Formats: sequence, structure tokens, C-alpha cells
Amino acid sequence: MAGEAVDGAHSVVATIQPAITLLGLGIGAALASRALRLNPIVGYIGLGLGLASLGMAQDFSGPLVAAMAEAGVMFLLFNLGLHFSLGRIRAEAGNIFGFGALQMLVSGGAFAALLAALGLPLAFAIIAGFGLGLSSTAVVIGLIRERDQEDCPVGRAAQAILIFQDIAAILLLVAAGALAGGGALLPALGLAGAKALAAFVIAVLFARYLTEPLFRLIARAGTTEVYTATALFIALAAGWATGMAGLSLTLGAFLGGMAVADSRYRILVQTEIDAFRGLFLSFFFISVGLGIDPAALVQDWLWVVLAAAGLITLKCALNVVAALVNRWSVPGSIQLGFLLGQGSEFTLVLLALPAVAGLVEPRLISTMVTAIAISLAVTPPVSNIGRKLAGRLRAGPPDAKLAGDDAPVVIIGMTAAGRAVADALAFNDIGYLALEPGHDRFQMALADGYHVHQANPADPRSWDAIGMGRREIIVVATGSLAASRELTPLVEERLPGISRVIALTGRDAVEEAAALGMVAVDTAPEGGHERLADLVFAALGRERRLASSGWADDADSPALEAA
Repeated sequence: MAGEAVDGAHSVVATIQPAITLLGLGIGAALASRALRLNPIVGYIGLGLGLASLGMAQDFSGPLVAAMAEAGVMFLLFNLGLHFSLGRIRAEAGNIFGFGALQMLVSGGAFAALLAALGLPLAFAIIAGFGLGLSSTAVVIGLIRERDQEDCPVGRAAQAILIFQDIAAILLLVAAGALAGGGALLPALGLAGAKALAAFVIAVLFARYLTEPLFRLIARAGTTEVYTATALFIALAAGWATGMAGLSLTLGAFLGGMAVADSRYRILVQTEIDAFRGLFLSFFFISVGLGIDPAALVQDWLWVVLAAAGLITLKCALNVVAALVNRWSVPGSIQLGFLLGQGSEFTLVLLALPAVAGLVEPRLISTMVTAIAISLAVTPPVSNIGRKLAGRLRAGPPDAKLAGDDAPVVIIGMTAAGRAVADALAFNDIGYLALEPGHDRFQMALADGYHVHQANPADPRSWDAIGMGRREIIVVATGSLAASRELTPLVEERLPGISRVIALTGRDAVEEAAALGMVAVDTAPEGGHERLADLVFAALGRERRLASSGWADDADSPALEAA
């Protein structure tokens, strides 16, 4: 008996050892990626490729690692479903299903046609081609948030397109699942579509009638463990259910997330699931790297580089064309096109499916996977190129009419606070004139479609050109008191009755600003930008119309016309 116990312990250790090793190495890969300012996805794929180069791929091909990789994709889709409330889709239907569908038709259709023209199987050309039309939700959303572009026209449009792309990704996964069933693609896809529609109806009914009562019951327990277990159960059980129905596990996970999306407990569920999503998803991307043949990659390195360059160049160009067809301006089209010019993590999921990968040679899959990984790594510099080009095109001739010439509000400083005020004013059809002394920040705000000019408002010579006498409110959003100290004597001398609102951080700074006769807001606590905007509207004597919540809020606002 003792010997059997020892053998059992050794068996357990042997089973979990690959997962523990990958977990430790994955932490190192993530930290290295962060230090190099790369997306962690690139680090995970690179780790898998490095292990495969050392001949260790078989050491990490056990059932536990495979199960954790599959769970990672399921949690990714579950998290995606949490953002797909039916109310949000209805509110943003025009931009999502209009602009989003157009982008996928132009970009995905072109890639599918190109792959078919190269003589690849039609089923592979369609699935992989439209997969290449997808962009990375994780990378693009991260860039948008880092640059405070969530509410600017380019940021809103990008988020709406990503929502449609995520829907398209689900359809591609269904198509791949139908392909795995064998037989003709179209009949299998039709049957899978009917099953998916039935699963969608069940998810909607569950969301409407069962989600709230279920979570109210769980809330009475009052323990985090119960919420965590419930979130995991919904994600995994929904995937299991669709798997039993002959559909993909990932489709069920997506529908499970969608069933919770309209619940008042969604944020709590998302918080509980996020840690598992990141953990298990790292195993999937490492597994993608492990599946690459290093010898073939070394032999085909030139093709890999050409594939990456071709993917990025063609993707950017096609996105620009789609935006122009959607009647966007040339600068806005360029910035949006370059922002979405990379491959997608969902394409990696598609290419990893045996039913898809088995249609072509493994060397082609390795080349495509590596090219997509490179495109993810270079997204920040590529998008910066598009942003700078857009800024130069938007600058216009020096004698151009002053944007916001008759606007009642002057915003000094296009920081996150300044942008928040500009977005709120634009959504409520109130004009503004933004001034930014710093060249880099001016260029970025200009590229993002804001009515901004580079000027130093503390210089009295600029006041006539600014038309300061026509303004009602000055909003100082530079984040420091220096500009206010310089501006105060001029205001007291020339415009003693004008209202001044300032965004600061810290109680001491707020008190000093108040002593200078300004209305100060501490924007450090949560909701600071909202309070700043409310004060501006109060000073204007106008009631503020609030935007709806969601990724692509205000997609139909007048600000989009500037794009």
C-alpha cells in the first residue's frame, strides 16, 4: 500500500510538473515583455518557441497543459461575452454593424481572396482570410486607454469595429467547428448555425429570467469563494453544453458571458474571472509557440519577415480604404487604419484548431503564427506612425479659420482631464477651443480630432488671436498651478467676470487654486473627470446630457463627424 501511495504521488507530480514549470517560465516571459514594452502575448509565444527550439515541446504536451490552454480560450470568450449586453448592441447597432461589417468585408474579404488566389483550399482561405481581417482586441484597447482615446472619434470607432470583429470571430469559430465535423462545409455550417441560434436564444432566456435570481441567492452567502465558483461554473458549464451539442466550447463560454452581461453582478463576476483568464490564456499562447517548428522557421525566416510586413502593410491599407468608404476624412482614416493594422489573438486560436491547421502544410501555419506575433509586437510604433501622419494632415494651412472660433469654453491643456471636458461638450453640442502649449501633446490631440491649437494662453499677445473676450469659461487642465498663476493677473485685469475651472490633484493644490479665485476640482479620486465636466456645465448654466455606458459610448455623437 505504501508503495502504491508513493507511485501515486509520483504520478501526480509528473502530471502537474509541466504546468508548474510553464507557469514559472510564463511569469518570467511576462515580466520580460513588460520591460521591453511588448505585449505579453509576444512573450508567451516566444517562450513556447524557445522551448521548442531546445527540443522540449514533447515535455509540455501533456493533457493538463492542453486542458489549461483550452480553458484559457474559454475564459477569453467568456470575458468577451460579458461586454455584449443586448442593450449596448442595440444602442450602437449603426456603428457596430455598419462600419464594423464594412471593415471586415473589405479587409477579411481581401485576405480571403488573396489566399484563394495563392491556390490554398477554399475552406482555409475563407476562415484564415477573414481571421486575418480581425484585429487584436487586447492590444488595441490597451493602446486606446493608455493614450486617453476612449472617447475621441478614432477611439470610439475602433472600439465599435472591435465589437463587430469579436462577433465575426465567434462565427468563424462556429465555421471551424462545422469544418471539424467533416462533410461539405456549407451544410455543416448551416446545421451549426441553427444550433448556435438555439444556444443564443437559451442564453437570452437565461439572462432575462434566471441570472438575477441566481446571483441574488448567491449574494446571501456573502463569500467571495461562492462568486468565484459560480463564475467558473457558468463559463465551463456553458462551454460543456455547447460541446455536447456538437459546437465549440468557446461558443458556449461566450454565450455564458453574454447571459451575465446585463446583470447588476457583471462587474463582480468579471473581477472574479479576470485572474483565471490571464493565467490560463498564457498557457494557450505558450502552446501556440510550442507548436511552431523551429527548423522550418529558421529555414523560412525571409518568408516570415515578408509575411509580417505584408500583413501589416496590406491590413493598414485595407482599413484606410474601409474608413474612406465610410466617409471618414483622410487623416481619421489613416489613424484608424494604422491602429487596427495588426493580427488578432483570435486568429491564433483559429489557426491552432486541427480542422483548420490540417488543411495546409505546418510550415505555412508556423509562418502565419509568427507573422501575427510580430504584428502584435510592433503595433505601438506602427500606430504612432499613423497618428503622426494624421496630425500633419489635420494641421492645415497657417491661415486656416480658428476651430471653435465662437465657442464659449476655452480648454487649456489636452490632458486626460482636458479631453474629458472636450468630449462632454462635444456630446452635448457645445463648442470649445482647446489650447495646448506642448508640441507633442498638441500633435496627439490634433491627430485624435480635437479642436486644438498650439498656443501659450499666458502670453497676452495671444489673447486677441484666441478671442478670449468672447469666451465664458476657462478650463485649466494642465494638471499644475503654474499656468494658473501666470494666467490669474491677466484674467483679473482684462476679464474679471469670466469663470475659471481648474483640474488638480491633491487637497493643498485645490486650496491654493481656490485662493486665486478659481473653482478647483481634485481629479485624483474616482470620478474626478466627471465632477470637472459637471462644474463646467454648471458654470455655463446648461444641463448636461450624459453618455450611455459601454465600450463605444456615443458612437453616433457629432464628434464622430470630425473624423
